[in-house]
Amino acid sequence: MRSIWRGAVSFGLVSIGVKLHTATEDKDVRFHQVHAVDGGRVKYKRVCSIDGEEIEYGDIAKGFELPDGQLVILTDDDLAELPLATRREIEVLQFVDQADIDPIQFEKTYYLEPDGPATRPYVLLRDALENTGRVAITKIALRQRESLAAMRVRDGVLVLHTMRWPDEIRRPDFGFLDEDVSVRPQELQMAEALITSMAADFDPSEFSDDYREAMTSLLEAKQTGGEVQPVPETADPGASVVDLMSALRRSVERARGGGAAQDDAEDDAGEDEAPARRAPAKKAAPVKKAAAKKPAKKAAAAEEEVPARTTRARKVTAARKEPAEKEPAKRTSRRSA
Repeated sequence: MRSIWRGAVSFGLVSIGVKLHTATEDKDVRFHQVHAVDGGRVKYKRVCSIDGEEIEYGDIAKGFELPDGQLVILTDDDLAELPLATRREIEVLQFVDQADIDPIQFEKTYYLEPDGPATRPYVLLRDALENTGRVAITKIALRQRESLAAMRVRDGVLVLHTMRWPDEIRRPDFGFLDEDVSVRPQELQMAEALITSMAADFDPSEFSDDYREAMTSLLEAKQTGGEVQPVPETADPGASVVDLMSALRRSVERARGGGAAQDDAEDDAGEDEAPARRAPAKKAAPVKKAAAKKPAKKAAAAEEEVPARTTRARKVTAARKEPAEKEPAKRTSRRSA
């Protein structure tokens, strides 16, 4: 196991170096939030509510809102300067009977491992707690938060339970507590008899998580039935840039005269690429028409590039010029008449 904290247990004048390990782990079936249509992972961004800009994690500070609506902002440096003596020390305050501690105060559980040469004083404290049947009440600061903690022995290891402060325990303010509710002696006797008949030594291994087992069976059934799909790859932001550059490059090549065979091959491509490839063709068409209106020398140069189309264009141009030359003759004849 990987330790999450290193420090010392202060036991009178004895200091015991220890490492702190998380004693529990969640076994819940964990799910990702995904898009129901394509299975893409749903991501969340850190966005400022004022300017709407996405901000980096390093630019996030802690803010405390005062009753008058003003905000106090604390940085990591402010928190690091707090005078916490328990930041690297588990201070033993007193020893109590375990029965004096209400389990509602327990929060999280950690294992304590002796660090380096501290094994001997560690075993000394462990054996002393076992022989006296006491629990050590301590204080420890974890993740910039100081907590009460109960230290006891379990399976030869010191175990630390962080505890809630008294003002963090809610009072059960329920209406029925003020009512005068009575039960008959016979009912109470029967309930006590039922409890006695169901009495047993607690063995947690006899119980199981029915929900987790049912969920695991459901997932296995879907996998066996083929109701699965591969994890979609995250879209690369640079891919669209590469495709755009490729499309632009092909457009330039076509504008310079890639030939009809190349046009046909590109028109038969997939639907995803068709819009990008067909767009330049609309721009290239006016260039070819304009070549027919140019003088003979420029038309001849263009004829080498697209001979068939240019030749037809020259014939059309010649046909249009002939009536234009005859029109002045008609006007002259009318005047002479």
